[in-house]
Amino acid sequence: MRRWLKRLYNSLLNLYCSRTLSNCGEGLFVGGFSRFTTGTTIGSHCSFNGMKVLGRGSVSIGDYFHSGTNCQILTENHNFSGNSIPYDETYILKAVSIGKCVWFGNNVIVLPGVSIGEGVVIQAGSVVVSDIPDFAIAGGHPASVFAMRDVDHYKALEEIGRFHQ
Repeated sequence: MRRWLKRLYNSLLNLYCSRTLSNCGEGLFVGGFSRFTTGTTIGSHCSFNGMKVLGRGSVSIGDYFHSGTNCQILTENHNFSGNSIPYDETYILKAVSIGKCVWFGNNVIVLPGVSIGEGVVIQAGSVVVSDIPDFAIAGGHPASVFAMRDVDHYKALEEIGRFHQ
């Protein structure tokens, strides 16, 4: 009975999320409450275990993305340089781009305007404030690159279609 309820819950989450997205590839899996905006585009075979996309800016997520729980992607900031302090009534929108085969640990936050490359791993609890290059392993607050993936191994697995789903 529990397995049946879990499948029903996941199906409802998938339906809810896929209806709010701008575009969504095949094989979407939503395993925990997630919220997306209409400016969000998601590739194929992506897995979300608790993601909130906040703001009116656009978000592009590549194929085979995986996230842990309680992750956030922000796409707008208050305008602190406007005509009021600490900020005025306007917002600054900035797009976020995430490449294919990216993995976020739990509690990752991505700030507006960030670009994350292909094959990147972001350590749990990290705050990504600047661009992360392809195949990097990054973490911390602010997130910084502390290792690189073995690109030859990655490409060999990609060539034979060994993707986690």
